Amino acid sequence: MARKRTPDGPSPPDRTGPADRTASQDAGDDDALFRGVFQDAKPLKDRDRYRSAEPPPRPPAPARAPEAPSKPAAGRSRSAPSSRPPAPAPKAPPLDPSRPAGIDRRQADRLRRGKLPVEARIDLHGHTQAEAHRALNAFIQGHAAAGRRCVLVITGKGSPKRTDEEDPVFGPRAGVLREMVPRWLNQAPCRAHVLAFSPAQPKDGGGGALYVLLKRERPSGG
Repeated sequence: MARKRTPDGPSPPDRTGPADRTASQDAGDDDALFRGVFQDAKPLKDRDRYRSAEPPPRPPAPARAPEAPSKPAAGRSRSAPSSRPPAPAPKAPPLDPSRPAGIDRRQADRLRRGKLPVEARIDLHGHTQAEAHRALNAFIQGHAAAGRRCVLVITGKGSPKRTDEEDPVFGPRAGVLREMVPRWLNQAPCRAHVLAFSPAQPKDGGGGALYVLLKRERPSGG
């Protein structure tokens, strides 16, 4: 569009300003300014130390060796031992000549009447208590192992005790060995081998002797 010329005067000034610059011109000026600022810049020699410090990588954990199975101690079973103690063997009932246990009535009657053959005998008369006790234990154990069934133990009537108490086997005023032998037959080791005992008949010593019936021993070994 053509400008109108004003009469009688100079032409108006050109009002084209910075707003009329193009974008390419502005970009060129920025590049020139950037090059002017950094043309004297020099790179740092030790620039690596300004980098962010990173922790060194951790070495891998060593592989754990597998544990060997523990071996049982010598002489011990692999299974855990039981904490319970073994049950004690049942205690044998006391022997009573008036009520024999472990044998039938017929056999008890034969023992009391002296009808069983006597296979061995021992005379404890005149021994001290300690001597008589040792001799009785050896006698009972030995003949039980040999398979004897009926044996005779002679105690002797002995000197009467100065007491009014009655002996459970021989009656009142029994001697010392006559009292002790029935007790020893009820104690270990004799009790394990004895089935019954009874006062002897007069022909075998009467009140100063005992018939003793032994258990049948089971043969050992195969």
